[in-house]
Amino acid sequence: MLRKMHKRKAISTVLTTMIIVVASVVLATGVVLYGTSTFQNKANNQALTTTGIQLWIDKTGSSGWAWGAADFRNSGDKILSVDQLTVHGQAVPFQNWYADTNQTRVTVSNLQWALNYTSMKVSPNSPNGELNNGTTVGVAAPNGCTNTSGKLIMQLGSVSQNPTLCLTSQNGPVSLYPGQRGIVYFKVQQNLLTSLDASSPVSIALYAGQSGSPIEVTAAAR
Repeated sequence: MLRKMHKRKAISTVLTTMIIVVASVVLATGVVLYGTSTFQNKANNQALTTTGIQLWIDKTGSSGWAWGAADFRNSGDKILSVDQLTVHGQAVPFQNWYADTNQTRVTVSNLQWALNYTSMKVSPNSPNGELNNGTTVGVAAPNGCTNTSGKLIMQLGSVSQNPTLCLTSQNGPVSLYPGQRGIVYFKVQQNLLTSLDASSPVSIALYAGQSGSPIEVTAAAR
């Protein structure tokens, strides 16, 4: 007995066209989403700009102490945390940082002023290399700043009417929103620099994650 042969119906031209169109749309959507994601990742960058770096080495005897200061700004479009500060590649501990990020005091124009150094407290009053507060030379604390332990009050520039900073001792990274600015004074570990390093280039760097790079600064003996 002969079996009946059944012809299979071929996929219609219309259905084939629809499948091709749908596949093309899905592929195109994937490419667009990937491109958008890549663009956003590149656009949302983290950038730290550092300027006005100063370094002062104590020349009284052989104390081995030094202080530095720097302006910094979040020049990217993401919040960042300044989480490392190095001198000659050696990390300065957070407790040696004194920072002011008050945007009323740390304005764009105030960043143009020179960062000042007062003097070291003389031992035995300062066995830990503490810096004399600006109040010892007549600088008044700015509004909203109480002259207490853990504060460092410093005037910008050399004119008595210039703005004054209220720098606070830190215990961790310093955070800034995009466009915000800060000023930091920092005490270098004892004996990392000596009076022999005065007038020589010293590498200083501030980092926020991967953002930041070393800058060579000429140390001054004070």
